Amino acid sequence: MQALIEVILPVFLVIGFGYLAVWRGWFSKAGVEGLMTFTQKFAIPCLLFTAISRLDLGQSFDLRLLSSFYLGALAGFGLGLFGARLIFGRSWEDAVAIGFCCLFSNSLLLGLPIMEHAYGPDALAANFAIIAVHSPFCYGVGITVMEVVKARGVAGPRVVLKVLKAMFSNTLIMGVAAGFVVNLTGMALPVPVQGGLDLMARAALPAALFGLGGVLVQYRPEGDLRVILYVCLISLVVHPVITLGLGVGLGLPDEGVRSAVVTAAMAPGVNAYIFANIYGHAKRVAASSVLISTALTVVTAWLWLQVLP
Repeated sequence: MQALIEVILPVFLVIGFGYLAVWRGWFSKAGVEGLMTFTQKFAIPCLLFTAISRLDLGQSFDLRLLSSFYLGALAGFGLGLFGARLIFGRSWEDAVAIGFCCLFSNSLLLGLPIMEHAYGPDALAANFAIIAVHSPFCYGVGITVMEVVKARGVAGPRVVLKVLKAMFSNTLIMGVAAGFVVNLTGMALPVPVQGGLDLMARAALPAALFGLGGVLVQYRPEGDLRVILYVCLISLVVHPVITLGLGVGLGLPDEGVRSAVVTAAMAPGVNAYIFANIYGHAKRVAASSVLISTALTVVTAWLWLQVLP
């Protein structure tokens, strides 16, 4: 119970205050859009840049860590995709969008602050290693499968171009890539520049959590409740269970297991709805899954923290 109060609740209180502020009209929806633009296009890329530029790449990018998390994510995607199609009878396009909800956990806005509150800032290196390839991996899988499905199995070079365009027009990926350049070259940034980046980085998570609460106001629990609960089950239980089993089986150190499982146990991110909206499939299911699973994470994240070493 102490973990729930001291670790989980502060994060969700900030999200809840953002939700309340927009719901009650104290903070405009246009303001939320501006805040999310600031966090996603500027502050969070600065956070990722500073974190990646300082990582010990040899130690942080452990193949066991990435295999545990991403094999679990792929399993979640497959279960979401084929479950939506074979169990719930959704179209293949809907099924891909639902599978993407099970694939894209909220590694940044939920995973980082919960991990930091639970284990401290020094425990985030493995989280940043996961995040560094999270968007490219997830969008690469989602866009590729959706385009192949839309082409009915006959997809040409345009799929590769779409995937590359989606990845390299993303400012989060740009921040990660720039961080790698600085890290690998050993480049030293001027002190004022580094100080400014650190200020932006410190603003990223609190502002993003408040903004996430404001964004959730626009979502309504609509659509097929059974599919939504299925997405919640895979995202909050199945993915972290698989990740935990693989991490332990591969001999991943406790620190890596914690980062991988906490990240895997997060609700689908807002990107799940964005992906569904881009393609115009399963939008209500995606929106409702983000809203309901985020609320459920208050309890499930606490349970996972009790299980982890």
